[in-house]
Amino acid sequence: MEIAGFICAFIIGFLLALLGGGGSILTVPVLVYVFNIEPTLATAYSLFVVCVSSLVGCCSYIKDKQANIKTALFFSFPSFLMVFLMRKYIVPAIPNEILSFNSFELTKNILIMTVFAILIIVASISMIKQQKKVTENIQSIQKRLHYPVIFLEGIVVGCLTGFVGVGGGFLIIPVLTLFVRMPMKMAVGTSLLIIFINSFFGFVGEITIQQMDWNFLLIFTSICCLGVLIGILASKKIDNVKLKPAFGWFLLILGMFILSKEFLF
Repeated sequence: MEIAGFICAFIIGFLLALLGGGGSILTVPVLVYVFNIEPTLATAYSLFVVCVSSLVGCCSYIKDKQANIKTALFFSFPSFLMVFLMRKYIVPAIPNEILSFNSFELTKNILIMTVFAILIIVASISMIKQQKKVTENIQSIQKRLHYPVIFLEGIVVGCLTGFVGVGGGFLIIPVLTLFVRMPMKMAVGTSLLIIFINSFFGFVGEITIQQMDWNFLLIFTSICCLGVLIGILASKKIDNVKLKPAFGWFLLILGMFILSKEFLF
């Protein structure tokens, strides 16, 4: 199972670099169901893994001028504030036993995994739907930035990132491609930069709360980063727009599996 988990870590990094989002959404299920890590701690681990791997990925995109730093910083400002507040104050304040009804008991862990499963299903729908390709330069994009939409999206992504430990790329990419009308590769690079900033501040809020197994975390993250590097090379030859729908169907099945596991088994 550990070998399978580390193979998954490589796949997470590979998909994160290739799609700019979606790959990181696999981190929590792998940590919870393969390595048997408690969900609240798994979300903290996920923030670290996503932080480091997205940093590795976005550096390459920035070097190739395939990331819009201005948009990323504007998006990240409300987002990282919400991430930090969620991880530092709100998540720790949620009681372990929320409510009980007959024989069913809603715990903090079940709530986290349920919200996570719903997000996976939403992400799958976003990926399955084909999006039109856009080819515009950075200058024309910067003239039409929808700042109110980006700001509100930053708040939403920050809350979700802080609660379930995902990068939020599956929400960021549609906004960048549909509202900002970025080309797909630039949207991927910008998304990775946003994910890095968000997950960094989210993990900072965890350092004094959670006890980390740094040996395991560094091994898992290193393998994930290797996947990122291979994914960057593959992105030059693979059309990520065509890959997204297939990965979306996989996420849809995964989301259904998590819901059934938490409520039926």
